[in-house]
Parts: sequence; structure tokens; C-alpha cells
Amino acid sequence: MSEKKSKPLEDKSSTFAIQTVRLSQYLVAERRGYVLSKQLLRSGTAVGALIREGEFAASKANFVNKFTVSLQNLVFALKRTH
Repeated sequence: MSEKKSKPLEDKSSTFAIQTVRLSQYLVAERRGYVLSKQLLRSGTAVGALIREGEFAASKANFVNKFTVSLQNLVFALKRTH
């Protein structure tokens, strides 16, 4: 029997990406903020991708860099939604 290892950061980034996609679809459907919705979509989905890249980093410095970029994307996306 194998147990699934808990990965809260991966779970939260995945949930965030799904919510970002839904918000982007809503903005496009309502014909509001088309350009903003595209940037939000790129930033919001990049977070999870960068986290996964960080997990397989070749060095500690590479790992820190991937997570830093991921956090910057998350902050950018959050600032744009408020």
C-alpha cells in the first residue's frame, strides 16, 4: 500500500489556477477586461508550473529562483484582481 504524500502548496496552486481560469473565462464572456484576463490567466497558471519546476531543481539556488518567480507571479495576479 502506498500513501499519497500531502503537498499543500501544490494543491493550493492547482486550486488557484482553476479559479484563475474560471475568472478569465467569466471576464471574456462578460466582455470586460479582455487584456487583463489574458495576463491574469498567464500569471495565475504559471504559479503551479513554476512550483513543479522548483521541485525538480538542479540546485538549491535554482529551487529558490523558481519559487521566487512563482511568488512574484502570484503577487502580480492578486494585485490585478483587487
